Amino acid sequence: MRPLLRKTLLTIAAGCIVLLAAVLLLNTARQGSRQLPVQPVEALALDSAAAERLAGAVRIPTVTYDTPAQNSAAEFLRFHAYLAQQFPAAHRVLTREAVNQYSLLYTWPGSDPTAKPVLLMAHQDVVPVAPGTEKDWQHPPFGGAVQDGFVWGRGAWDDKGNLMAMLEAVEWMASRGVQPRQTIYLGFGHDEEAGTRSGEDGARAIAALLRGRGVKLDFVLNEGLLVTHGMMPGLDNPVALVGIAEKGYMTLELSAHATAGHSSMPSERTAIGSLALALTRLEQQQMPAKIRDAAAEMFASLAPEFSGFNRVLLSNLWLFEPLVRWQLERKPSAHAMLRTTTAPTVIHAGNKEQVLPGQADAWVNFRLMPGDTQQTVTQHAENAIADAAIHVQAKGWEASSVSRTDSAAYRAINRSIREVFPTAVVAPGLMVGGTDSRYMADLTDNIYRFSPVRAQSQDLARFHGTNERVSVSNYAEMIRFYQRLLTNVGAADYMP
Repeated sequence: MRPLLRKTLLTIAAGCIVLLAAVLLLNTARQGSRQLPVQPVEALALDSAAAERLAGAVRIPTVTYDTPAQNSAAEFLRFHAYLAQQFPAAHRVLTREAVNQYSLLYTWPGSDPTAKPVLLMAHQDVVPVAPGTEKDWQHPPFGGAVQDGFVWGRGAWDDKGNLMAMLEAVEWMASRGVQPRQTIYLGFGHDEEAGTRSGEDGARAIAALLRGRGVKLDFVLNEGLLVTHGMMPGLDNPVALVGIAEKGYMTLELSAHATAGHSSMPSERTAIGSLALALTRLEQQQMPAKIRDAAAEMFASLAPEFSGFNRVLLSNLWLFEPLVRWQLERKPSAHAMLRTTTAPTVIHAGNKEQVLPGQADAWVNFRLMPGDTQQTVTQHAENAIADAAIHVQAKGWEASSVSRTDSAAYRAINRSIREVFPTAVVAPGLMVGGTDSRYMADLTDNIYRFSPVRAQSQDLARFHGTNERVSVSNYAEMIRFYQRLLTNVGAADYMP
């Protein structure tokens, strides 16, 4: 290459690099903070009675088992009586209805009949304690101990903490003569923890009751994402994610058939071998990953809060998405935000070591991204397996739609978080698990999923696990959050 030509090409390349760098820096600088500027509210001075009321709720073991016959109806009825006893002012202004005997729907009439009502959801039931782990608890799982600044026990976090905090907020407001502008519904299901039957007898029946009355909701707020500490590398502040969508749930039942016989004379094709190959292909050919919808909105909100190279990367996903995606896919919790996940969970095959089974079955659980459907995922699985002899059958439910972040409802939730958790960075997010709010999808376009619970990475094992707890100081914040939310949505300038 001639020296002059080489020099010209190097000059052009250098110019392109400088131009690209300038574009990246300019685009990064243009991404200003999306955090609402709000005035923090005074912290709630929580008396010991409120913590004890939550502890008392924990002591009533409203456990939901996978087999409904194991559930204790008496405990749910005892819990209902406990709520009426502990929150007298709330029960004077609320109308309470038992739905399917054990779920509860409370109605707090608003002063403006033209204002669209709001539904706050929580669930009464809790998961069982894993047999044999009772001894590992620092305090008995249903003891409701208030020790070392925490309320301990099953349900303190999931989800009696939210339920009781809502009623504490209503009790506080009702005792001071406050009436909401719009009607407030509180929906407390009794079977959210029923696995694949989650909410079928509770939230679904509450939704049917409201639908039958012609109710259209402004928004729904249910349990969901948390106020996390130290779980977002590069951000020192707490991060409060508000779930604007949740993944769907689908299980594919795979069945492989072959000639049964003696293991000393195996045929070329065996049921277990065919099934194993199908599972391997499914794991090797994952659904495509992409930063989209809720994940894209989350990074757009978080990007300005980062510093250095991370801010540049997240502010310029149009160029750096493959690199960011590669980093995220190395961590399971982040990886789940990017794609419909594939997880073989159950295998049934054979009953004797020297006998070839005639059938082998497996269950593969998929958590569907918004935009993917059971039909498209089933088609993907059949294409990946590429074996017409493997029978595939799907069951589950679709992913939710994506709720708006430019709505008055989202802004009110955002404002309430910032008022109570003033150092927190608020952003929309995707729920990778499921909630019973999916039954409300035809009653509103806006369903949000947020629990005002503080959590560090080591706390996540307590969720459905051993030593579940919530700090007394955080419980005060939870109550304050619901007070502020009800106040903010009732304000004169709230315009849905």
